[in-house]
Amino acid sequence: MMDPTRFDAFYADTRQRLLHQTYALTGDQRAAQLAVRDAFISAWHHWAKVSRQDDPERWVRPLAWSHALRRHGARIWHRDKAADPEQSATVEALGELTVPQRRILLLSHLTTGSMEDIAREAGLPIDEAERTLQSATAAFGTARSVDSAAIRPLLEDLAGPVADVRLPRMTIIRRAGTARRRTYTVVGVAGALVALVASGVAVNAEDGVLPDLTHQPPSPTAGKTSTPPQPTPDELSENDLLAADQLTRVSPRLTWQVEETSENIQGKGLVLPCQTSRFADPRSAGYLVRTFTAAATGKAKGAVAASAIQTTELSTTTKSAKAAFATTRGWFAGCTDGRTHLQETGSVKGVGDQATLFVLNSWDGRPASLVVGVARTGQVTTTTVARSSAKADVKAGMTLLAAAVNALCGAPGTDACAGPPTMTPIPPLAAGPVPGMLSEVDLPQVTDVEDRWAGTEPKQAQSNPAATQCDNATFTKPPMGIAITRTFLLPRADLPTTFGLTETVGSLPVKRATAFVEDVRHRLAVCPDKTPGTEVTRLVQRSEPDADLSVWRLTVAITDKQEVTYLMGITRSGTAIGQISFIPAAGATMTAADFIALVERAQERLPRLPEPGSR
Repeated sequence: MMDPTRFDAFYADTRQRLLHQTYALTGDQRAAQLAVRDAFISAWHHWAKVSRQDDPERWVRPLAWSHALRRHGARIWHRDKAADPEQSATVEALGELTVPQRRILLLSHLTTGSMEDIAREAGLPIDEAERTLQSATAAFGTARSVDSAAIRPLLEDLAGPVADVRLPRMTIIRRAGTARRRTYTVVGVAGALVALVASGVAVNAEDGVLPDLTHQPPSPTAGKTSTPPQPTPDELSENDLLAADQLTRVSPRLTWQVEETSENIQGKGLVLPCQTSRFADPRSAGYLVRTFTAAATGKAKGAVAASAIQTTELSTTTKSAKAAFATTRGWFAGCTDGRTHLQETGSVKGVGDQATLFVLNSWDGRPASLVVGVARTGQVTTTTVARSSAKADVKAGMTLLAAAVNALCGAPGTDACAGPPTMTPIPPLAAGPVPGMLSEVDLPQVTDVEDRWAGTEPKQAQSNPAATQCDNATFTKPPMGIAITRTFLLPRADLPTTFGLTETVGSLPVKRATAFVEDVRHRLAVCPDKTPGTEVTRLVQRSEPDADLSVWRLTVAITDKQEVTYLMGITRSGTAIGQISFIPAAGATMTAADFIALVERAQERLPRLPEPGSR
């Protein structure tokens, strides 16, 4: 395994200098930023060879420059807003030079190499390099109206416009380079070269020889190209993201504005609710995130009423994009933050190649509804999250997702666009350590408590903590095929130790499973007569050939002056059985409707339990 220490030191020492030099070559902040990032990724990919160079910087710089020239070639020579008038004049003067002249001039003034080193890096014979430097010096001096002694300070001053441009942390660079190396190894040299060229990050110097810049044809006038090159598949454009006016059309009662657009390379990178990793695709070829806020019109005008997020991730292959789509869906289907409740899941048709919609509510801070759309078109996965204090608007959420896919339509790596979307409700996707059981995302907020739910580790049910004194149902007697129990608590809330929600599940042959449920129902029905001081109220009961569901409210007298009220449900789906009980506390209760919905959710998850005899 390669020691990253030297690479990290190299990256820390050279990245800003290389960014400065690359910006000076193109006058394009964005092209310079992406090119330097990709060059260092390639350097770590080939670090075993690069580290043996006398000057690794001379390996990375030509690669960064060639990437920057390619990216910049499709854009006219322009003036970045960060440049002051003097810096802009310098950029414009450089723009009047040919590409070889710019290279030689910058190498001469912004690096410490000898003339032989400069000529070698530029891929020119030394006498031609000297002539090019002379012509570049004269042309730049004329364009900028300065003598040769003033050139170096002017070029050094171009560090200013990129001083605040951020590059990824070294750990992110190394992770991307390692992922690329693994892909290269698995696919093989030839296949990986095809993939890398297709993604716009083809690497020269496979044999360890320094790459040069001679493959970049000289431009007669900087910034002018006869045929602009097509964007490479590893580039996502901010122009392909949703605009504020598109959100306003979806939600006309709100006035939307863009807050920020980034590549998500700062901080922890968890920009979406429920997100658990920076990227859904660990070998992501590109990532953009845009955030929006909205103010309501009318009486509430000026107050922030809603917010939205769009993320877009480009994968190198359709197979990787399908995996990224599945990972992204999994974030929301199995949200683990403990303060987000999944209310509905829907399959969306007519939007990209694959699309799913989630409706959730959150009590992390201000209570809010979340409508989350996840779609894939070709190699691109895009996610939209609309957060509002109002009731969830599913139709608007679908429309927003369709608009996001259509904004991407035609971009590199995309495939199907979007038409009028339609949604079909589907059971919740698999989630949690035992997909056939409830997870934190299934649990609603209890009244007046903002704490997050946390589940214990599922364990084999030696007893049944979900049972009541009325039914005493046991999941341990043969031929019960599986028996697992789990309890959910609000650990940071100051609640009695009796508080909690418990689920126990098991599986039996269909006839025995049906009889199990009927036995529990019978015991609850006769309990008030057999157990004085106990009141049982049946809240709902349903029976079908393949499913059963019953829910009760039980009140048990502890003393003459004290009683406990709790909720219990029993449900069956085919061979799978589940029993759920909830013991509330003062100020921490659950409505009957919420508990019934929870038992229904448990029933939806039960089919994922193994059938009897399959463990």
